[in-house]
Amino acid sequence: MNPAPSIIAPSILACDFSRLGEEVKKVETAGADWLHCDVMDGHFVDNISFGSAFVDAAARNSSLPVDVHLMIERPDHYLDRYLPSAHIVTSHLEAKHDVSETLARVRNAGKKAGLAISPATDIAGVRPYLKQLDLLLIMTVVPGFGGQPFLREMLEKIKTASAWRTDENLSFLIEVDGGINAATAKECRDAGAEVMVAGTSLFRANDYSAAILAMRE
Repeated sequence: MNPAPSIIAPSILACDFSRLGEEVKKVETAGADWLHCDVMDGHFVDNISFGSAFVDAAARNSSLPVDVHLMIERPDHYLDRYLPSAHIVTSHLEAKHDVSETLARVRNAGKKAGLAISPATDIAGVRPYLKQLDLLLIMTVVPGFGGQPFLREMLEKIKTASAWRTDENLSFLIEVDGGINAATAKECRDAGAEVMVAGTSLFRANDYSAAILAMRE
């Protein structure tokens, strides 16, 4: 079981875009730790979300660390547009880029570097990059759309990553994204994850503070 306190990262993909500033301030006041921004390009995933200007606007309305998740085909090409507002930038193992080079560019810019894997991807593919990571994002739904059910079989990937981290004496955080609510957050935490990305379950809650607290327990 993971003894570390959970980090709650609301995904603004699920917020009311017409009230972005208000929504961002509301989750911050409610006790969120990070602000998660799911960038989708319509190529890597079958959806288009928002770009760097939207992320900049969210960042201007919050003092929380901005966690940018690039679900895009060419993270290397667009990376520099997101670095100014981001604290953490996560690209996908499956995207078209030199993974090691992208991770190095993020770190050289003074930011935290993350690597994500989709459910169909063998977690063995991330192992060569573990020493370059500040964060490993294990998708617990198929990336592209919010509101999907949690894929419980991804818990084994979390356990594997947690064991590697211990065995190799590394300190990267394990983040999960997709279908996260109070119940699944506990399962992920017990498996070894620290960072819970919550979208629909949080932004559709009547009480953001209570929803965040429930995901910490």
